[in-house]
Amino acid sequence: MSKFTSTEALFKAFHELKVLVIGDMMVDSYVWGNVSRQSPEAPVPVVLIEKRERRLGGAANVALNILALGASPVPCAIIGDDAGGDFFLNRLAEKGIPEEGIVKSAERETTVKERVLSDGKHVLRVDSETDHDITVNERTQLLERAKRLLPDCQVVIFQDYDKGVINATVIKEIVVEAKQLNIPVVVDPKKRNFLNYQGVTLFKPNLKELKEGLEIDVDPSDAESLATGVKQLKDALSCTQVMVTLSENGVFIQDESTSHQIAAHTRNIVDVSGAGDTVVSIAALALAAGLSTEQVAAISNLGGGLVCEHVGVVPIDRKDLQREVERNKLL
Repeated sequence: MSKFTSTEALFKAFHELKVLVIGDMMVDSYVWGNVSRQSPEAPVPVVLIEKRERRLGGAANVALNILALGASPVPCAIIGDDAGGDFFLNRLAEKGIPEEGIVKSAERETTVKERVLSDGKHVLRVDSETDHDITVNERTQLLERAKRLLPDCQVVIFQDYDKGVINATVIKEIVVEAKQLNIPVVVDPKKRNFLNYQGVTLFKPNLKELKEGLEIDVDPSDAESLATGVKQLKDALSCTQVMVTLSENGVFIQDESTSHQIAAHTRNIVDVSGAGDTVVSIAALALAAGLSTEQVAAISNLGGGLVCEHVGVVPIDRKDLQREVERNKLL
């Protein structure tokens, strides 16, 4: 039985939540154009540019999802002291997202992912980034800001893209601090720190990350295989819940006493980019709001499918999600 009598009550509760988002903040750049010929210089298409756009990306897309759901994101990261970093801070200001958790560093380059598209399809992606671990000085500044902001938050999200902002020390110190404050910690992992997230509340890998992180084989169509693999991961991390996203097979979640597999909803899938950001954002808010394990998975699964109906990395539409939660009677 849900503690919320309506979806309106749930989304109203989201408005009361503040979320500390720690991770690799990026800029997503898009170039749209037409391909009508190949280059005479090499066997590659020539794209005639029609439009350019830049958006907040990476862990900042998690912040945008949090904002779109009515809660308050507090991003915390190291970015470059460069043009990409300037754009990033300007866009945060435009969105009304606080920047006190952001540290600019002359020793790093702001990650910019530039996607070239033609007829709705990716032609090329060009990345500018620094992906080595942050320096001791950068880590000290990051932790100081995170610990100062944490007491005012109701949940923490680690959004890891293996770009170096998150490392074992950052994870350990924030998890310890969050536990002392009784604040849940939710993780969207990547390979580099996969087994460093000891003692977190909710760990959300995809199937590929689960297999590679533990070096095991898991059959997503076999509930027993999933349950065994997820329990192995939960035990390895000593975490409370593990939720694995399974693409067309939906999601599988396990806590200390129950397991649930939620089937995927039929969608017109256009682009899966950013779906993981949406899933972890919804999961964190649902967890902080006090929903059950099954409800956390079901609503997150629903939102992840909805954003796949749009081209590019875009945050969830709150009204769409609310309507779908009502239609599927998830509360």
